[in-house]
Amino acid sequence: MTEPEVDGPSLDAADEDVQLMLACRAGDDGAFGALFRRWSSPLLRYLERMLSDPAEAEELVQETFLRVHRARERYTPDARFSTWLYTIANHLALNELRRPRRRREHHSVDEDDQERTPLVLAAEPQRTEERIDARRQGHAMEAALAELPERQRAALWLSAVEGLSYAEVASSLDTSEKSVKALVHRARVALADRLHTGA
Repeated sequence: MTEPEVDGPSLDAADEDVQLMLACRAGDDGAFGALFRRWSSPLLRYLERMLSDPAEAEELVQETFLRVHRARERYTPDARFSTWLYTIANHLALNELRRPRRRREHHSVDEDDQERTPLVLAAEPQRTEERIDARRQGHAMEAALAELPERQRAALWLSAVEGLSYAEVASSLDTSEKSVKALVHRARVALADRLHTGA
């Protein structure tokens, strides 16, 4: 399987991730290790949200970086490294989600999961009740996000949490920028509706 091509303008030579990937292409294993240390945690967090399965997410992080390493000699800095990385991860995640044997797990809103960071940030609540309420809201957001269609969830997460531009998200999802805007809009509307109705 060939790695996805990412179109876009040439990047500034000062981009540190690009420099590390170019060093990796030249045979510097230390540069690859630095990229793994920098990007494995954000990528794992993203894949956990996509798959709702920490073990599968960890496997796909490893597979993503394995594919990055295999493709290193063909790498060209046509887009941000993160765009290329998330493109590979998205292909793997969406393929996994399409497997007929796979049954999505759903996390309870009341589940006390130490490993998952709530999506709602509270401004240092002063009382226990406020902390409990903030935790419930975070878990409710997690549950609502997990119910979104995969492409909506991916588009919203990549743009709102990872900070990719709509053009970069479009590249990662193999779609148009207009389609990404529609996906993000529908995701936001669906989340607001689910949180408002408590569904």
